[in-house]
Order: sequence, then structure tokens, then C-alpha cells
Amino acid sequence: MAKNKKIIRYRKPLNINVGMIIFAMIFVYLSFSVYTYISRDKIQFYEVVEGSIVNDKNYTGFILREEAVKTAAQTGHVNFYIREGKRVAAGARVYSVDETGQLAKFLQENRDAGGALPDDGLAALKRQLSSFCLSYSDERFGKVYDEKYSLQASVAEYANFQALDGMEELLEERGIRFEQVYSDESGIVSYALDSYEGTTPSDVTEALFDRSVYRRSVNRGGEMVESGTPLYKLITSEDWSVVFPLKEEDLADFSGADALSIAPSGSTLTLRGRFSQISGSDGKIYGRLDFDKYMVQFVSDRFLDFEVITEEAAGLKIPVSSVTTKDFYTIPAGYLTQGGDGTYTESGFNKEVYSESGEPSVVFTTAEIYNLTDGYYYVDKSDTGPFKSGDYIIKPDSDERFQVGPTATLKGVYNINKGYAVFKQITELAGNGEYYIIEKGTGYGLSVYDHIVLDAGSVQDGQIIYQ
Repeated sequence: MAKNKKIIRYRKPLNINVGMIIFAMIFVYLSFSVYTYISRDKIQFYEVVEGSIVNDKNYTGFILREEAVKTAAQTGHVNFYIREGKRVAAGARVYSVDETGQLAKFLQENRDAGGALPDDGLAALKRQLSSFCLSYSDERFGKVYDEKYSLQASVAEYANFQALDGMEELLEERGIRFEQVYSDESGIVSYALDSYEGTTPSDVTEALFDRSVYRRSVNRGGEMVESGTPLYKLITSEDWSVVFPLKEEDLADFSGADALSIAPSGSTLTLRGRFSQISGSDGKIYGRLDFDKYMVQFVSDRFLDFEVITEEAAGLKIPVSSVTTKDFYTIPAGYLTQGGDGTYTESGFNKEVYSESGEPSVVFTTAEIYNLTDGYYYVDKSDTGPFKSGDYIIKPDSDERFQVGPTATLKGVYNINKGYAVFKQITELAGNGEYYIIEKGTGYGLSVYDHIVLDAGSVQDGQIIYQ
């Protein structure tokens, strides 16, 4: 009879050697390092670059001109013969009035009778269209229709004049009679009417700048008008003004300025005008710019969006978020001396110390200098700094003593080139709310390509930075 055999699996003993122990330690160390890196807050940095800021300020101005509104001499259908923005002499033909409306119909039917548009006329129309395209904005879509009517008047000037001059006999045969109206004074023609003609600087109020209630009409050729209806206006002077609201900071920024340069929106022009401050009828202060040229470029406009151009500041460009402040002890510059162990010298001060028995002595103490201004050095005031309030320092080659205590605040950033946060003072030249332009080449400041902490509030002075 066969015997039952019980099979027992052989377990191989665990052999722990030095290699396994070292591997395990390395694994634990790497795991801890990865966990620490992932879990700790990341300090973002910014690389300092050269740059510039132009402090342009945006405003909306209200245009004032010497304007005379001209009304219809009689009732009838009106046809214009002068384009928008053209200067006319006294006695020049501006428009005609046809009581029956047959003239407009005749000109439409015989549009080719006067011949092709002259080359200078086509060139002027192209320039007008190009200028409109460059300044077009969806927010001002209504100006498309104004431009359309302006182009119609331009075409009428170039074409209808020739047609009328060449077809007088045909008009008489058709029995078409119309009254031609001539300008009683010289000036620049504009068909844009808004009831603000005649407004003076003393009439200015805050309500004038509310575009939501602004209304403007542009008369079109061929329409029926009543006698006395405003048809167009003549601008009788090249002098014009722009008034605009001033904020509190503007009053300080423009204080003492007698001229300002502006860049109108949608234009390549840069205008420089005489600047003054005026009081409106509502008692508020407004800025006023007076110009003596380029008025015709804005002849159809009542509002002018523009930027005031100030001087460009160039230097090192840093984010506003990198800037912080720090307090320092201020020590007269005459107390600085040199010391060291003979191998090299360092800058510092002779500090007065006392032994346990109260005997005074002088010890050279190194100190990092953060700034020099108005004859004072700025020295670290932190708990780990070389001095405490109340310490005495001795002037070199003298018995004069200075008690450490007076402080001042510096504005600066944290430089992390060495792997830890080091405060560096800055001198602001300009800012736009997002970046500062600071002076470059300062003895205790920053240089191009330095790395600084992006958020100054995320670190402390001397903190080790892991990147």
C-alpha cells in the first residue's frame, strides 16, 4: 500500500545585503525629495530687461470752432455742389434750390453728360475713402452714413458742376428752373449740424461729454427742405479748441504746463496745442487745448478721442508685483571704514562693544550697504543685522560717536541670483500700473538679466529659493 506524501514548499531565505540597504535609502530620499518639491510653494521669478514706458493718458474732448449756420433761402429740393471740408470764397456757388424737384431727376438721368470725373477729383475721393478706412471703428458705425453723404456731395461737386455748366441750354428747353445760392462769406463747408454751433468755452459742462444723448444730422442732396431750414455751416477760422475734463491727478500732472502734445485716435497726426485750465459753467475745471492748424481734418467731428503724450521713460523694466519696501538704519557716510584679516578688505564700521567688566573696546564690524543718499548709508535693520538700536559706532581717526537708531525706508525688490533672497533698492522713473521703469546703473541696484522674485510678498529677506 502506497504511503501519502506531504509536499512542503521550500521558502528561500531573505538575504539582506549592503546593496539593498543603500538602494532602499536612495529610494526613500528620492521619494521624499519629489514629495517636498511637489508640495512646496513655487517661487516664480522675473528676468530683468531693458524697456520703456510712455505714460499716455486717454481723454475725450469736445471740439469748439467759429461756426456760422446757413439756412435755406426758399422752399424746394436742394442740391449741393461743394464737398465736405472744402474752403469756399465769398460769392462761390454752394447749392441750388429747385421747387419742382426736376433738377435732381435730370442730373440723375444725364449723369454721363458732364463727362468723366477729373483725375484730381478721383484722387481726392480715394484719399477720403482711405482716411475713413483707417479711422473706422465698429463703435462709431453711424459715421459710415455720414461718410456716404460726404462722398455724395464730393461727387456732386466734381460732376454736377460740369453737367450744369455744359447743359444750360438743355435745361432751359426742359423748362427746369432752379435758384443757385452763393456763399456770403468765405469759410470751410460742413454739412454736419448738431445744434452746438456757437458753443464757447465758458458754456462747457459735464453733460456736454455724454455721447449717449448727442445727436447730429447731415443734410443730403435731393431732399425737400423748408425755407429757413439749417442746411450747412461755414467754419470761418482755422483756429479751433478742444476742451476735456480733468481729474485730480491731472491737475497735478499738468500743473505749470503751457502746451501739450496729443495723438488723436485713428489718426497718424501728432498735434501740439497751447494748454490752459478753464472753469466751466458748472464750476468744474476743464483742460483747454488751442490749435491753429489741422482743423479741416476734424471738420465733421464734435468729439475727439486722444492721448496726451508725455516724455518716454527708459531704463530697466520690472513688474509692479515685485516691488516691496524695507526699513534700514541710516548711518553718516563719514563713519564707513575698511577692515579685514589682511587677505582682503571689507566695508564696515567700528562698533563700540563692552566686556563683562564694562571695559569699552572697538571692533570692526562688516555691514552690507544697500544705498547711499544725502550723505547716509543704509544698513540692514533686521534681527540678524550687524547692529541694534542703541549701538554706538566710532568715526575713523576720531573720537566722535554715533548712536544707531534713525531709520528710513527704501523701495526695492528681492534679487535671487545667489539662490536666496537679497533686497536690492530701486529708483522709479515711471509706471503704468503693471510695470515700473527703474533707473539702471545704480551702485546698489539691479542689472539687466538679474532674476528677481515676481511676487515680493511670497518671500522674506535671506530666504533660500528653490527654482
